[in-house]
Amino acid sequence: MSDLFDEYPMLIFALESLVALFLLVFIVVWTSSGKKKANRDKQR
Repeated sequence: MSDLFDEYPMLIFALESLVALFLLVFIVVWTSSGKKKANRDKQR
């Protein structure tokens, strides 16, 4: 595995950016679903 990173050092940055993008999307979806649940509870 370390041989792969030695051959392609930019692969680490690509993997890190994909993880950061996934976390960003997850946080946005999670917070927006929380707002929808709060609105549903207020309407009852």
